[in-house]
Amino acid sequence: MDERYDPHTIEPRWREQWERTDLYLTREDPGRPKFYVLEMFPYPSGNGLSVGHLHNYVPCDVVGRYKRMAGFNVLHPMGWDAFGLPAENDALLKGLHPKETVPRYAANFKRQLKLSGCAYDWTREINSSSPDYYRWTQWFFLLLHRRGLAYRAPGSQWWCEKCRTILANEQVINGCCWRHPDTVVTRKELDQWYFKITAYADRLIEDLDGIDWPEPIKLMQRNWIGRSEGAELAFPVSGHAGQEVRFFTTRPDTVFGVSFMVLAPEHPLVTAITTGAQRAAVEEYVAQARRQSEIERLSTVKEKTGVFTGAHARNLFSGKDIPIWIADYVLMGYGTGAIMAAPGEDERDFAFAKKYGLEIPIVTAPADGSAAPADRAFTERGVAINSGFLDGLKTSDAISAVCKYAEAHGIGRPTVSYRMRDWLISRQRYWGCPIPIVYCPTDGIVPVPEDQLPVLLPDMKDYEPSGTGRSPLANVAEFVNTVCPKCGGPAERETDTLDGFACSSWYFLRFASPHYAAAPFDPRAGDYWLPVDLYVGGAEHAVMHLLYARMWTKVMFDAGLIKFKEPFPALRNQGMIWAADGQKMSKSKGNVVTPDAMVEKYGADALRLWELFMGPFEEATNWNEDGVFGTARYLQRVWAVVRRYIEAGCPPGDPAAETLRRAHKTIRTVTDHMERMRFNTALATMMDQLNYLAKLTPGETGRFAIESYVLMLAPMAPHLGEEFWRALGHDGSIHLESWPTFDPELTRDETVTVIVQVNGKVRDRLQVPAGQGEAANTAAALNCGAVMKLMTGKSYTKIIYVPDKLVNIVV
Repeated sequence: MDERYDPHTIEPRWREQWERTDLYLTREDPGRPKFYVLEMFPYPSGNGLSVGHLHNYVPCDVVGRYKRMAGFNVLHPMGWDAFGLPAENDALLKGLHPKETVPRYAANFKRQLKLSGCAYDWTREINSSSPDYYRWTQWFFLLLHRRGLAYRAPGSQWWCEKCRTILANEQVINGCCWRHPDTVVTRKELDQWYFKITAYADRLIEDLDGIDWPEPIKLMQRNWIGRSEGAELAFPVSGHAGQEVRFFTTRPDTVFGVSFMVLAPEHPLVTAITTGAQRAAVEEYVAQARRQSEIERLSTVKEKTGVFTGAHARNLFSGKDIPIWIADYVLMGYGTGAIMAAPGEDERDFAFAKKYGLEIPIVTAPADGSAAPADRAFTERGVAINSGFLDGLKTSDAISAVCKYAEAHGIGRPTVSYRMRDWLISRQRYWGCPIPIVYCPTDGIVPVPEDQLPVLLPDMKDYEPSGTGRSPLANVAEFVNTVCPKCGGPAERETDTLDGFACSSWYFLRFASPHYAAAPFDPRAGDYWLPVDLYVGGAEHAVMHLLYARMWTKVMFDAGLIKFKEPFPALRNQGMIWAADGQKMSKSKGNVVTPDAMVEKYGADALRLWELFMGPFEEATNWNEDGVFGTARYLQRVWAVVRRYIEAGCPPGDPAAETLRRAHKTIRTVTDHMERMRFNTALATMMDQLNYLAKLTPGETGRFAIESYVLMLAPMAPHLGEEFWRALGHDGSIHLESWPTFDPELTRDETVTVIVQVNGKVRDRLQVPAGQGEAANTAAALNCGAVMKLMTGKSYTKIIYVPDKLVNIVV
């Protein structure tokens, strides 16, 4: 071995050999359990990968390598989410075509991942813009359509002027496009395709309890779905026979206190019931509301405004005629687009009533018998007052009583409402999966037969979006004009394309059998590999990709295609890596650090170790190149220790008991931390063990301590691990070896440190025999000089004992 470790000589040699020998082909050896690890589908961009991206890919690579050594058949594939706006916008900006840029960018990503030592099975590489892939995306669309879960409907949709396409509700953030945070979205009236995700709302909530996901992600999904139990009621509009205001409320117990109604400005009743005297004011207000985003309209800091329509509704419980207003904080897309206003029990209604001088009845009193406040709304549950037949009932009982009364009198029913809307899937852009639908003058909407898939995306030189609300595909006559599959007459194809999230809602299944031609996936392979055992990606996908993929999986389960209900039983979110200046890495800011630059300076293994060591996997941190310099120095120290042992002839040695114990304890700790993805602390343990080994002679070290160390290092520093293994006299790849095991008997400490506290403050630390028990450790603590001094003239009330760790004396 050379005197110093030279990664630029070693690493390319091993990467070439791994590729030449197909080392990382996925195996299905009988008798081994399977482990499927997957990162979220990346879309290839012209900027390539940064060191921030590697904070996702390197840890997953380490998990895959570790699991393979631990005896698992491992599936760790990679592919490209290549359809959609990012690829199209990038190509438009550069005056190129996405069919040229996407393969080039994907090839660059692939090169960078190989350069970083990531062990993907590249024979399973997939690309969502390839016809042999999107054929099956179209097949899934037809499956949803056949099951009544894909439908076309008119509606007012969010429109991004920069994207020149509509957006789903989930893609509008703070009133702006999710891809263009500086672009406020507007509304456009269009006929669109939807997936009926609301049909799965309850299951999407209920099944969260059975999966191992970060709690914040589960909470985001529950809040987005927004399940609310209550009642749907209807009040007739006075003077307008047959017209009624239908509304949903979670507090039907306050119905006697409803003193006005509020409609969304877009509600169809507004035009019908507005009086002549109020029409001008109403129309002006409606126009103003339509220019605002939903986020703006729902803002809690925005002053509530509204306009009286001039019409009234009859409160069927109180018997009073109450005014009907419109206000922009009521949205047509949520519930029925109308609300009842009980200002005595709702803060927003209270503020609105105060502003416009509306009546504020009080119909709920505190349960303790005190009076309800007069200067604010009483929003807590209590006892019904001033409420006719509800008087004296607790809130829960009053809710039940109103629901029963409403059902008995045909004016309402108990129901459940959801915040989530159906998934808007149409996009008026070129670079996407064509929707397999034909419009026939005779037969209407006709699905394309499965044997005619894929509907190919035609080549277009000029694919720039028009901004008219129609896809550029509408300009390709040979694509649009077709024959109706049902009657054989002339027909036209759908020209919208599918949102890119459709492609990523099933890709994890394709990886199980990417070359299977008879179906989206081979049922045998799907049964073996799915579901994904570990899924890793950013938290920003909580209410988009992760929700959509869960919905599609449930559809497939219901259709009998798969045997599992959740695609990702275990999910982990990596922390964000910011630039050294604390900002997001961006080419425009000039603060992007690439893997290429770091590998050229320090080598891939040093870069990988810093990606693992810089902090807990799930926590955000700033990039610091000094850390790579530090891990490169660590690798030089490992090189020196292993080289010294090899040049001494690899003596088997007769290591002291302490050396053997330390080796087994290191294996135990590193194994535990690898299982829990605590890579930084696993590596810290390795560094501590290296400090110990460096003090020993080769004869004192022994082969077990050296080889177990090299085996544990291999998943993290795969090139150096391979070099060491061959130098130690082995013929095969270290990455096909078994993970080292430890003897539990040798990992038990002979002595432990027990912390002694008095009233929670540390007063001493005792070295005591491990496992000697509570009585002995308590006695030792009470006899400490520091404790005896504090206890003079006092007695303790209790002692808190944590075995082999803590004695806390409460004085």
